[in-house]
Amino acid sequence: MLTFANSWAFFFLPLPLLIRWLLPAWSQARPAVRLPGFQHLAEHLGLKPESGATVRRRSKFQALLFVLVWMLAVAALARPQWLEPPVVREMPTRDLLLAVDLSGSMEAEDFSAQDGSRIDRLTAVKQVLDDFLKRRKGDRVGLVIFGNAAFVQAPFTQDLNVVRQLLQETAPRMAGPKTAFGDAIGLGITLFERSKLEQRVMIALTDGNDTGSDVPPSEAAVIAADKGIVIHTVAIGDPDSVGEEALDEEALKAVADTTGGNYYFAQDRESLEGVYDTLDQLETRKVETISYRPRRDLFHWPLGIALIMALTYHLLMAWRSSRRWRRASVHDQ
Repeated sequence: MLTFANSWAFFFLPLPLLIRWLLPAWSQARPAVRLPGFQHLAEHLGLKPESGATVRRRSKFQALLFVLVWMLAVAALARPQWLEPPVVREMPTRDLLLAVDLSGSMEAEDFSAQDGSRIDRLTAVKQVLDDFLKRRKGDRVGLVIFGNAAFVQAPFTQDLNVVRQLLQETAPRMAGPKTAFGDAIGLGITLFERSKLEQRVMIALTDGNDTGSDVPPSEAAVIAADKGIVIHTVAIGDPDSVGEEALDEEALKAVADTTGGNYYFAQDRESLEGVYDTLDQLETRKVETISYRPRRDLFHWPLGIALIMALTYHLLMAWRSSRRWRRASVHDQ
């Protein structure tokens, strides 16, 4: 669609007519005939020379050319623009942090793949999380892994393909055999402090109790709640296990309750998929979009046409004058 950024410039269209009406025409005084002793001859004959005027009028072609050039110049000043189709950009309104346990117990092969084969817990988590991330359009997602300590695998980003790839590169025990769940929450709090978005959600997945954190999960959860961070905890594995691999469901429930999140238990791959389907419905996000229409300037077209027309006219007039001068020179010879 064509539009004009400076539409007020069209008020200049009648300006030449206004100037012609208000200002007198330009005139230059000069004698029409030059004769030696003309004044003395006029006195003897009793004549009194009078002044006259010769008015040179423009041709219709010149008038039309002037009107067209002036209209094109005003059109260029009005800055014509072509509005491109609208571009809609969806802005992130939520930061979503995934905290994944990589302790040694994640090697246990007590899950089933889609084809029925036995797979370890981490492989099942990767498969389900990969599908979950495919549906996270519009969110910024970060990834924290924890074992003996917590590490940032991916900071908050809208490039979810990078997060998916980094998740696939994880392996059990790569962060140590233990479970520092409280440190993972603390690291997540640090990441959220750099975020300017209001919605802050953490999904923590672990299959064991906290065995090596500097800050207990319960205390870290209190700090997270003060920062407005909601933590959903997902317990995975065998609740009847003992030792370091024991599943501390009470601690996970306490973390979720403290921050206003929910606690889920995933005993197999199907229930794990159900957890993330539930989170999809629970964590609805507000959509914030920015729409704008690109503008392409076209002022150079009328300006260029006006310059070409004016230049062509003056070149023709110069050629015409040169031709007349040559003819006059030939006639005098």
